[in-house]
Amino acid sequence: MIRTWKITDQHIEMIQLQDTISLDAITRQLPDGYYSTFRTYDGCTRVLGLKAHLRRLPNVDASSLRRYLLQLLEPFRLNEARVRVMLTFAGEIYISIEPLKLLPSEVYEKGVHAETTEIQRDSPRLKSTTFIGASDDERKHISQLGIFEALLTKNGKILEGLTSNFFYCIRPERSAAQTKDASTSFVAKSAPHYSTQRGIIYTAQYGILLGVTRRTVIRVARGRGVEVEYQPLKLNQPANVNEAFITSSSRGIVPVVQIDNVKIGEGRPGKITKILMSAYDEYVLKHAEKI
Repeated sequence: MIRTWKITDQHIEMIQLQDTISLDAITRQLPDGYYSTFRTYDGCTRVLGLKAHLRRLPNVDASSLRRYLLQLLEPFRLNEARVRVMLTFAGEIYISIEPLKLLPSEVYEKGVHAETTEIQRDSPRLKSTTFIGASDDERKHISQLGIFEALLTKNGKILEGLTSNFFYCIRPERSAAQTKDASTSFVAKSAPHYSTQRGIIYTAQYGILLGVTRRTVIRVARGRGVEVEYQPLKLNQPANVNEAFITSSSRGIVPVVQIDNVKIGEGRPGKITKILMSAYDEYVLKHAEKI
């Protein structure tokens, strides 16, 4: 069951909404504004990157909000929780909390399918609730097809997901002779070198929401000898990709094994992805901050 509260003048009021099937359904019934969504750890006492999540809400008293969160999370401590904090454009604060539902293990073991869409954020750097409503048809579409995530595109490039950031790796096994040919020049031009250590992951830098988990994954990757370069994937290049994954606060790192009708690599999570999944889990246990 999802519960929602309105915070006004040091007062907490639980509110009743007609549709409580999901956090998105609840958000659509509230006034437009800014929001951030995250999961808890250690019995609802810690959150990875909480300070960064709360910075998405302009001019909010973070200390007071932390106190409210601890109080409201108390009934969820046995199972962990997924939290959405919203600040309306009029300055009202809402907090919605639901019991955390972890993804099935097979999602991480086998990977997921994604499809591309031309939907775009009006202001990519701002996490605005208006995008939830604007992308509602696409969310319903992929749900009906059993597709895990939609990847947002612009000017022929894949930038990010509806609810995630996007990373990919390029096939390293191409000779210099092969990369001279114009038809196979992607590796030569777009990925001029492949790391002598554990490889390179690529992700877009501009025109995207700078996710908290994205930042963590970049830090973790560099710590494990994986280089990071900022470059979006072109729509005609997924066949040259041998690994891909998406990241989000609630789901961590999720391998992507197919984009549209193109199989990624061997159609299963790749070596670099697995390294980063393990490293990310270790990082979270050490660095999730106290609420």
